[in-house]
Amino acid sequence: MENNEFKDKLVSINRITKVVKGGRRFAFSALVVVGNYAGSIGLGYAKAKQVPDAIRKATQTAKNNLFRIPLRDGRTLHHDVLSKEGAGKVLLRSAPSGTGIIAGGPIRAACEVVGIKDVVAKSLGSSNPINVLKACLKGLKNQNSPKHIAAARGKKIAEITKGKQ
Repeated sequence: MENNEFKDKLVSINRITKVVKGGRRFAFSALVVVGNYAGSIGLGYAKAKQVPDAIRKATQTAKNNLFRIPLRDGRTLHHDVLSKEGAGKVLLRSAPSGTGIIAGGPIRAACEVVGIKDVVAKSLGSSNPINVLKACLKGLKNQNSPKHIAAARGKKIAEITKGKQ
């Protein structure tokens, strides 16, 4: 894969203070999501003494941790997902065409870079961006496409999707 086709989105920056004998030492942590707007997404978290270095390291980590998720019609999820990571809980619901991304903060960033155009999402529990984002990615990973379900059951895709409208 070519690196320039991926877009990165900075989710949060945090200042970390370490108190030492001479005073305070500051460092910065950066949380970044990287995606290609077509079903690939990666998460990166890194710390450094300077903000640009932290962002660069986090972006590189995200590019190394890329994975694909299945999208229905290339715009939304196949089914509703409830996912939990730490104290962060996330509810992701598929939505009809034209809805847009109805989500806040970290979930919105993840949905934008992965290429989801229609989704309704709610963050429940913790508001910590790291846990919310991890829960979101876990939910996206745990999605089952009709192709996957049909293969597991030994049926045709048409038999799995005939009840859906």
